[in-house]
Amino acid sequence: MEQQPEIVEIDSDATADDSAYGNEVSIYTASLTSSVLDYRNENGRRYHAYRDGAYLLPNDEKEQERLDMMHEMMLTLMDRRLYLAPIATPSYTLDLGTGTGLWAIDFGDSFPSAEVTGVDLSPIQPPFVPPNVRFIVDDVEAPWTYGHNFDFIHARFLALSIKDYKGLLQRCYDCTSSGGWVEFQDWSFDNISQDESTKGTSIEQYYKVGTEAFAKAGYCVSPGPNLEGWFREIGFEDVHVKKYAIPMGIWPKDRKLKVVGAWNLEEARTGMEASAMAVLTRFDTWTPEEVRILVAKALRDAENRSIHALFDFYVVYGRKP
Repeated sequence: MEQQPEIVEIDSDATADDSAYGNEVSIYTASLTSSVLDYRNENGRRYHAYRDGAYLLPNDEKEQERLDMMHEMMLTLMDRRLYLAPIATPSYTLDLGTGTGLWAIDFGDSFPSAEVTGVDLSPIQPPFVPPNVRFIVDDVEAPWTYGHNFDFIHARFLALSIKDYKGLLQRCYDCTSSGGWVEFQDWSFDNISQDESTKGTSIEQYYKVGTEAFAKAGYCVSPGPNLEGWFREIGFEDVHVKKYAIPMGIWPKDRKLKVVGAWNLEEARTGMEASAMAVLTRFDTWTPEEVRILVAKALRDAENRSIHALFDFYVVYGRKP
């Protein structure tokens, strides 16, 4: 026998007149708004409030500008493509860790008939977006409440922010419709030069102590090289891997890589401190001043023409059977 829904009692005081709801609605939303916007300010940077401490990079305007730079860097690297998966006419798309939302907005513009959802711990996305794009404040490692049966799930730059990376990919598989695609784009910090020019430098020290601190705090540091194996183990088919080289600085001969390297160096001017400050002061014994000194030395190395920092970046996509 079909269960009848519970009758919801009407508050006669709330419906005493025929006017539209006024300011009293804010009484019920104030606590949620406060929990999302009551940011942590620490060592000159601002951090997310929702699930405070789950993500160790800031969300202030300086960081938002950096994320926008990295979006342009990736468009340059990938020849203005937002993704590599062979999707045709997506209906329901999910962007994990959407940040400032530029990827989701560009995707929504490209597919006006698709419903695009971006999820992030911080409500730092612009207020005016395409009508088919929405943003949700949530933790992607918490149970999902924003839908399932997506036909495309995208994630980029989740290194250093996810603890159970394979578990997140499994959830993507579970929430993708049959025939749908999942694409992850992420870093490897295992090697930071091909000619060993970073050996013994401050930039090498920066990445060593930083990634060790993130690993100590329980985060997945270099997911890129593992993505293909995880995709296959979970059950994705038609798995494809594209490996890119991302330089730091304008030392490459190749014109496109020179531009990508310029973007990467520019974002590092604020990104190095952004990535290191919280993890080294909260989970290690570094003082803020010691972090700033290390960052200054690493940036000096990054601008040295004889030091050729280079990072592997992986784009991996697969189809759910």
